[in-house]
Amino acid sequence: MRASVIQIAVDEGESVESRRRRVASMVRDQSGADLVVLPELWTTGAFAYEDFGREAEPLEGPTYEAMAKAASDAGVWLHAGSIPERDPDGPLYNTSLVFSPSGDLAAAYRKIHRFGFDKGEAVLMGAGAELVTVRLPSTTLGLGTCYDLRFPELFRGLVDAGAETLVVPAGWPERRRSHWTLLAQARAVENQSFVVACGTAGTHAGVPQAGHSIVVDPWGEVLAQAGADEEVLTVEFDPGKVATTREQFPALKDRVLGLQPPRSP
Repeated sequence: MRASVIQIAVDEGESVESRRRRVASMVRDQSGADLVVLPELWTTGAFAYEDFGREAEPLEGPTYEAMAKAASDAGVWLHAGSIPERDPDGPLYNTSLVFSPSGDLAAAYRKIHRFGFDKGEAVLMGAGAELVTVRLPSTTLGLGTCYDLRFPELFRGLVDAGAETLVVPAGWPERRRSHWTLLAQARAVENQSFVVACGTAGTHAGVPQAGHSIVVDPWGEVLAQAGADEEVLTVEFDPGKVATTREQFPALKDRVLGLQPPRSP
């Protein structure tokens, strides 16, 4: 399986429409890939809180249309990162979109864990409530977004739902870059899954971004990692290694906690 992780630079001075066109072109250039992944909130920047409301769009808005066409033109599975989604009957959501090679929407995931500690995303956006997996021909994706990476129970739930490759778009800050790499490897090791984590470059509303998108195998080995600037990180891996790893080292079978509700006293 060939995955292309597009680490986009989101800087002030470029309009959302211009960036949308540029990113669509970058996706089309990955026509030889099986899976293409974009980062979190790349239309606005993950820390550009004041832009969320202004740039929010319905699920099937301009970014949806542009990315659906790009996926179809390239003939790839496209995790189009996330957008600020405006639900006509509710709040904003940080929503990820996954398209099939025909350009059809395969899944939408509303981010469950909102970052901000009672400000920013945590108060401007609603929380998702559903775990989402997507079946590809060679693997099943489990979807998480940025801050979700700090909550292992979410990813264990995705594994229980059949996930073998965990995909995490993010707008992770440079000052906590060491956590980004550490947590990506931890989620891979504890779930015996591949992790494909796509960050952003540049600066969001004055917050330097970590970049360093990363692909990790089920043993925690880093298969590829980007630098700090905009780039396309391409890596080939064998999805069958998940089953092999789980057979050779069947730690998941030894789970005790979390398999059943606690008994009443």
